[in-house]
Amino acid sequence: MASTGTSSYKLAPASRGGPIRWLILGGLLLISAIAIGATLMAGNFRERALRNSERELENTVLLLSRHFDQQLEDFEVVQKDLITFMRASGIATAENYKRRMSSQEIHLMLKSKMDALSYVGGVNVFDADGKLINASAAWPVPAVSVADRSYFKTFKSDPQSPAMLIEPVYSRITGVWTTVIARKVTGPNGEFLGAIGRGIEPANFEKFFATVALGKGAAISMHHRDGTLLARYPLVQELIGKNFKTGPADQQQVFERAQSASRLTSPIDGQDRLISSRALTNFPIVIVATTTTATALADWREQITMLIVVASLSVLAISALLFLAVRKLSQQHRASKQRLTLEKQRLDTAVNNMTQGLLLFDSAQRLVICNQRYIEMYGLSAEVIKPGCSFHDVITHRRQTGSFNGDVDRYVALVLRDIGQRNTRDITTPDGRWIQVVNEPLADGGWVATHEDITERRRAEERITHLAHYDALTDLPNRALFHEQLKRELPHAAPGQQLAVLYIDIDEFKSVNDSLGHMIGDELLKSVALSLGACVRETDFVARLGGDEFAIVQTGVKSASDVTELVNRIFEAIRAPYECLGHQVTTDASIGIALAPQDGSDLDQILKNADLAMYAAKAAGRRTSRFFEPAMEAEVRARRILETDLRQAITDGGFEVYYQPCLSLQDDSITGCEALLRWRHPQRGMISPADFIPIAEETGLINQLGEWVLTTACREAATWPDQVKLAVNVSPVQFKSGTLALKVIAALAASGLAAGRLELEITEAVLIRDDDAALAILHQLRDIGVRIALDDFGTGYSSLSYLQRFPFDKIKIDRCFVSDIADPQGSSSIVQAVVNIAAARHMTTTAEGVETEQQRELLRALGCSEMQGYLFSAAMPAADIKPLLFSHCERSATANPSPARKRRQTPRSA
Repeated sequence: MASTGTSSYKLAPASRGGPIRWLILGGLLLISAIAIGATLMAGNFRERALRNSERELENTVLLLSRHFDQQLEDFEVVQKDLITFMRASGIATAENYKRRMSSQEIHLMLKSKMDALSYVGGVNVFDADGKLINASAAWPVPAVSVADRSYFKTFKSDPQSPAMLIEPVYSRITGVWTTVIARKVTGPNGEFLGAIGRGIEPANFEKFFATVALGKGAAISMHHRDGTLLARYPLVQELIGKNFKTGPADQQQVFERAQSASRLTSPIDGQDRLISSRALTNFPIVIVATTTTATALADWREQITMLIVVASLSVLAISALLFLAVRKLSQQHRASKQRLTLEKQRLDTAVNNMTQGLLLFDSAQRLVICNQRYIEMYGLSAEVIKPGCSFHDVITHRRQTGSFNGDVDRYVALVLRDIGQRNTRDITTPDGRWIQVVNEPLADGGWVATHEDITERRRAEERITHLAHYDALTDLPNRALFHEQLKRELPHAAPGQQLAVLYIDIDEFKSVNDSLGHMIGDELLKSVALSLGACVRETDFVARLGGDEFAIVQTGVKSASDVTELVNRIFEAIRAPYECLGHQVTTDASIGIALAPQDGSDLDQILKNADLAMYAAKAAGRRTSRFFEPAMEAEVRARRILETDLRQAITDGGFEVYYQPCLSLQDDSITGCEALLRWRHPQRGMISPADFIPIAEETGLINQLGEWVLTTACREAATWPDQVKLAVNVSPVQFKSGTLALKVIAALAASGLAAGRLELEITEAVLIRDDDAALAILHQLRDIGVRIALDDFGTGYSSLSYLQRFPFDKIKIDRCFVSDIADPQGSSSIVQAVVNIAAARHMTTTAEGVETEQQRELLRALGCSEMQGYLFSAAMPAADIKPLLFSHCERSATANPSPARKRRQTPRSA
């Protein structure tokens, strides 16, 4: 036994130390792997950094070579064009070349070509002696000679020399090295005529090199293929013109190969450099880009530093982890126990502070958990509802305390039947509360039950449902519920049991809102809603559709008399005065009626027909009712077509202005003309203004029409004799726009017509609704100098106060008073009264519709000032009215006969 115990004692430490030793060994292996990997990665990163730098240099020289290939080719094209032009012009001798190419015309041609190639620079033309004879940059040209330049000597002395040479020279003007690109010019037989070239200073190349500089330590240079340095960035002035095609083979191959990449020691600064070169395609020029190896490896050094830091930190982290591993395991065990204790406390706190009651039962239907909210929700005893009691005991206790009034056994059996799956049910308590119970099954056969008081939610849902289907002001069903109810009733409509839909529009409701305020208007709507509800049977249905529109569905209609009786009850109820917040308000209604199934069996059709009938009642003067008739739909369709044609006519300019003369009853002279709008429809011919003017006023199109008539008539009247005035009718709708005075001023200014010759005719309808605003506009027009006439006086809502409040210039007597003026019981007394009122107010009077000689004489005897009508002339186009005005005014000025003779000479058929 002793040995067994000893053995056990020795094995225990070994078993504990084994995993740690393996953990340490694994850590050492991991550290070794990190060191080897870091070394390999450092070498890989270094080579990759150098390759990336080489690739960047190759891309740079490729970009630069293509750029300068394009620029030099563009300049070469200019040189070739110039030589082609010279040969096409027949220049064959050196003298002819010098004479022709030194002209200002050639200078302008060179300038225009080089302006199109601003990046190329200037071009110079030299004769056979090397003298500058023309240039694109200056005129006249300075005295410059290149006869001593080697490229020029080569051109002149060697007939087999290349057509183009590029040579760096030291400029005598700027004092800096300049790269000359020259092309030889020869005659048809090969004789030397001169040269064309340009000089490019290194700065021009260096500016472009600077835009693509590769960073610190990088350099970009341009060499001739013979190794001569033409330009370099950064600039080292003393190196320009020096030949670098010397030294080792790697350095020479830079200028010999079309493209090359190498690593060598720089002959300029002695540093190790990466070099990439590329020769231009068509020119003996090589672009060389270099960067120091140190610069190329700058990022690599940062990466290596970071790699060393990371590797070191990794080693330290592994060591620290090995040290902390054992201690951490024991700490985690202690922390786990503490966390479990804390979570249990938190769970208890959360369960007892839930807004829902919570019960947890095991598979034996015994209570495991019950929170405080459940006890409080039903007023139970915590001594009874405690862990261990059965579900049946819980429900029994609820019945005993009064929170459950059903059959306990039946309820328990119902819950246990469905406990295998999640279920939700809403129950009510004896005190009227709604409780939502959710039973959630558990894997062990038990379940969790939550009880939530949803009384307020149910009440809110009921309120929302009510608001969605009932009008908030009148508590009547709204449009949505009305449509649903009507949709349910329509299938039951039959010829013997019809269904009537009544659309009711409260007349002049807007006037109540405008004059008494919206609070009074709302009270009126509520009163009307109560009255309508009292008019119908229980089987009928009243709704508010919105605004001042109501609707009624009357069921079980056997004949039209049933609907008529209901309509009579509605009119009787609505027309009774209402007491609204201390105001006694009276109103009326327009009612449209459609019957189902005869006027439509589907919802949209019956509603549309009822709406058409209501608008027919409103069109008939309101305060009445109309049954739907098929002709109503045709009228609406015709009106819609007419409205469409009216809009098109406004766009196409399909209107004309006619003019009807107005004649003085004193001396038979023409005092003015009234402008009348005419519409000649391309298919229907002339359309009466009585047909389209109301539509234009309803749609607002009258504003465009009125402005066009005013502008057109003023422009035409400006060509009439000065004493002839122009009268233009103005609609009440134009007054509502508020811009009438501005439009009148604009029309007068555009036409040049004097304001005193313009007379605007208005009706009393302008003054009825908002007479203060209308009178303000009339005073604005009067201030302009425009005359104002009151048209159709006595035919509408006449008020003598209008004549008192505004001094009209004229009153027009309607044709209805003129037509029977000769009858013994006619309207001569009315005309006399109007004439007397006008005379007392210093106004003139114009009688309309004068058609007989007797009517004219009676009007003259009654003291009327003017007349217009078919007796003298009907309305006529502008082309016809103008000759009539001038001829009539000429006769009046020359003849000047007696009044009786004048009356005999009046042209009745003019």
